[in-house]
Amino acid sequence: MSRPYKIPESVLVVIHTIDLEVLLIERADKPGYWQSVTGSKDSVDELFLETAVREVAEETGIAVRNLPSEQDLLTSPDHVSLENLRDWQLSNVYDIYPVWQHRYAPNVKKNTEHVFGLLVPREIPVVLAPREHLNFMWLPYREAADKCFSASNAEAILLLPHHVETSRIGHK
Repeated sequence: MSRPYKIPESVLVVIHTIDLEVLLIERADKPGYWQSVTGSKDSVDELFLETAVREVAEETGIAVRNLPSEQDLLTSPDHVSLENLRDWQLSNVYDIYPVWQHRYAPNVKKNTEHVFGLLVPREIPVVLAPREHLNFMWLPYREAADKCFSASNAEAILLLPHHVETSRIGHK
């Protein structure tokens, strides 16, 4: 049975700590290719926020959800509040890498990627999907940007200090 073509709309989620360390994951299908969480919409109607929440859970085991109390934070160390997931109001349009072109319809050559940031505690457990990723690492944001194979991913990570400062101002 053949798989349906991927939708050329995706998310990029920069998972980070307040100290600007970034979580990178290594692709299983391309060892040595390090990236943030990425993934395409499952359906045209799926909201980018829903895609981001789903992809973070699938790729890292981190559940993003509404947490009604501080007690939930103490009893659910693998969960973070939906408030920690920020839409950076940034989209990248890029040529689909030739190695992955077969996943898209023949006439589709570009993908639109919507960028989010997710603030997590450094000690949050990370559980990788073994068929998708081999390893993970935490790096200071500049080093993480240098390690990424994707230019749009590196550029997003380099914007991290601006978005962390913006979110701090918004909560005062």
